[in-house]
Amino acid sequence: MGDRVVLKLSGEAFAEPEVGYGIDNFTIDRVAKEIVSVHAEGHEIGIVVGGGNIFRGLSSAAAGMDRANADYMGMLATVINALALRDALERAGSPCRVQSAISIQQVAEPYIRLRAIRHLEKGRIVIFAGGTGNPFFTTDTTAALRAAEIGAAAVLKATRVDGVYDADPAVVKDAAMLEDVTYMEVIAKRLGVMDTTAITMCLDNDLPIRVFNIGTPGNIAGAVRGEPVGTLVH
Repeated sequence: MGDRVVLKLSGEAFAEPEVGYGIDNFTIDRVAKEIVSVHAEGHEIGIVVGGGNIFRGLSSAAAGMDRANADYMGMLATVINALALRDALERAGSPCRVQSAISIQQVAEPYIRLRAIRHLEKGRIVIFAGGTGNPFFTTDTTAALRAAEIGAAAVLKATRVDGVYDADPAVVKDAAMLEDVTYMEVIAKRLGVMDTTAITMCLDNDLPIRVFNIGTPGNIAGAVRGEPVGTLVH
């Protein structure tokens, strides 16, 4: 893997693990310090943030709500997480910019592809907020899209499980973790790595996906360095 990557952080990455929602400063600071430590090695890092810790479009809170409206609420939630992460990254020592697909210029730059690339080349971390700017698309798809747009070498998906399993480990006790799996196997077996749109985009653009547990210290740095943590989808 090359030196430019896109790290996908779900909303869960911002919450206290036992709680699952809200923003936990200790959790964010731990993640930020690890990102800053590996960024200092010269890697160019773009980050796509989710918003599920605050509001998820497909949730009980959105029951009965217009899907597009619920998704826009979720996009705004990603901006809140992006600002929290930017603060933590800058306190940890890395210059950082937030670019939003939804125009909100008082707090974030608009997403402009060439400007994002320029920030990365100048040694700044770039956080992509606001999803794709469109409803009906997940932040996983955003990660695949932004990675393709900025010429990243890989998409790194930080989750709460160790990698991709052949069955749901929460349901099947003897589910086995897969160290290596193809895009088509993920789609055919519905392995739940990302939604089908995101997987297809990675397939079409030859973007490998590294799925790993964000709760394990050192995993973020290892994934950015291209070390064999978690599962590789290619």
